[in-house]
Amino acid sequence: MLDDVVGNLQCPHCGNGLTRTGGSLRCPAGHSFDIARQGYVSLLQRGVAGGAGDTAAMVRARREFLATGHFAPIAAALADAAAASVAGRSSGCVVDVGAGTGYYLAAVLARLPGHAGVALDLSTHALRVAARAHPRIGAVGCDAWRPLPVADSAADLLLNVFAPRDGAELRRILRPDGRLLLVTPAADHLSELTEPLGLLHVDMRKRDRLAGKLGPHLELIGEREHRGVMSLDKAAVAALTAMGPTAWHARPDTTARLIALLPEPVAVTLAVTVSVLRPRR
Repeated sequence: MLDDVVGNLQCPHCGNGLTRTGGSLRCPAGHSFDIARQGYVSLLQRGVAGGAGDTAAMVRARREFLATGHFAPIAAALADAAAASVAGRSSGCVVDVGAGTGYYLAAVLARLPGHAGVALDLSTHALRVAARAHPRIGAVGCDAWRPLPVADSAADLLLNVFAPRDGAELRRILRPDGRLLLVTPAADHLSELTEPLGLLHVDMRKRDRLAGKLGPHLELIGEREHRGVMSLDKAAVAALTAMGPTAWHARPDTTARLIALLPEPVAVTLAVTVSVLRPRR
């Protein structure tokens, strides 16, 4: 809940620390942010429109797909990496940038009983779910491409799973001895669905672009690829398609027609890399 993490947050307008006063978070300069009845708080910067990010339909599809357990190996790999990264540290703050519904953050906190988590996301629909994904999650609305409403060096651990990332900001909020756990898709991730359903391709230069964005601020100290084959029925395929970036440009009726042409079940590749990075000194 927010009370567990408010000490790690900062005002998006002036950078001062925040404290809880009744149903709001306030800073010494007088800026106030109401806590929604669903348990999250929006700390959007000036000029950022509310209501952006994943839609209600996308979040609903993500919940449906993640409930099937097909991405559970990713969550398990992330939790393993998190436990190894904070070995010997009994408490601290885990910040998930682009947390979505809080699925991965909840899995990590289950392995780190002394830690609290901050779920950062732009979508209010996702934040409503993330706020209840685990008792030690505080859900906070923000834009990942703007300064994050997190204090300098507040995070023992950062998570970033298929989400936007600003290297300078990640470095700023990460402790000098902290770690960033980054999950990125391999080139053949979901490849069996890419052409038949017109899904977005993984950029073949993604690794180079990633190094360019993060390299000046964080250095890679380890990575491991995780692979498997998922057996998906058509309902799972529909949810998987509707929860991702393809949902922004695909026509639902066209997607449904293409899914109907697939075999059932269909074997789909799961292939991601979990990278561990630390701040450059």
